[in-house]
Amino acid sequence: MHVQPAAFLRTTLPLDLSRLDDLDGGRYHSIWLPDHMVSFWPDSIWTPEFTDLATASPSPHRHLDGLAVAAAAAVLTERVPLVSAVVDTVRRHPALLAQTALTIDHLAKGRFILGLGSGESENTLPYGFDFARPVSRFEEALTVIRLLWGSDGPVDFDGQFYTLRHARLDTEPYQGRHPQIWIGASGPRMLDIAGRHADGWWPAGAWTPEHYAEMLSAVRTSAERAGRDPMAITPGFMQVCLIGADDAALAEIAQAPLVTAFLLQVSAKTLRGFGFEHPMGENWRGFQDIDPAVLTRERILAFLADAQPEMLLAVVPHGTPSEVAKIIKAYVDAGLRVPKILDYGAMAGLAYAESSAANVRAAEDELLRLCGDVS
Repeated sequence: MHVQPAAFLRTTLPLDLSRLDDLDGGRYHSIWLPDHMVSFWPDSIWTPEFTDLATASPSPHRHLDGLAVAAAAAVLTERVPLVSAVVDTVRRHPALLAQTALTIDHLAKGRFILGLGSGESENTLPYGFDFARPVSRFEEALTVIRLLWGSDGPVDFDGQFYTLRHARLDTEPYQGRHPQIWIGASGPRMLDIAGRHADGWWPAGAWTPEHYAEMLSAVRTSAERAGRDPMAITPGFMQVCLIGADDAALAEIAQAPLVTAFLLQVSAKTLRGFGFEHPMGENWRGFQDIDPAVLTRERILAFLADAQPEMLLAVVPHGTPSEVAKIIKAYVDAGLRVPKILDYGAMAGLAYAESSAANVRAAEDELLRLCGDVS
């Protein structure tokens, strides 16, 4: 397949669906819609003291149901595929996921892709969900979804996490084809599951082109062992980056508190690999340890005092749109085919948020020029 960028549609308030006509014009491979209860940014720094974004929105956690928004987008578009990026299998029972995916796919006339992941702490633990053994739960949920999609009548199932008794899902798939399933995976077990089950794959984090290539190889090796065509799995990636007009703008962006807070999503092990000790301590697991409500002001102030711009710039592609495109081209050379360029520079403040969309589009244009006929 040729390289084609993906678009991103935020599912937070205020919800803006006015861009859908533009996104449906053929430029984008697909539209990716997140599904969260909360965001990664700590409450303690979402205040006017740290960012003027807090004057525009009282909270970073004003999330809507991502699948409900996907259903709305399905009837407001005609061409572009819609992808949940991603729904976890902790908060939603797989039988419900199976039915909801079929529903949205009928609304979209066959354009819905069910993007799934094993879950994250901040969306599960505060609400009392059982987050034990998330990968095993995820694999069993996949089994249940496929079982319900593929059965002609009532089915029984006895698993570790789910039980079905005379369960049925008689809703036929749109034009006889079930929705594709894309899987977000980075760890060895999840990469193996993706190879055996996924139609598309994203890593939760790929810190270098070599890292991306290594994970993609693991997915394809797993697919081969399962007797699947490894090249039929679409390789995607939501590439967090920092885009600025020049070095001075980048320096200001990299020091903004909400941008610096991206390091909270990076594990101590990963940051150590780039030669830095993590400001949150040697055992910090990245996004798995984030609970924005309990990261106190004192702890975040200590984190910001110890965080260095060099740490952030080591793990996040950065530069002008042209420079960022060249970096992402290295990921394309490693196998990436559907990139989503996500400019975290927008979190530096309202002025940078206003220019972010144009910067992303310029980077996309340059990336497509660099890729040419890559397939």
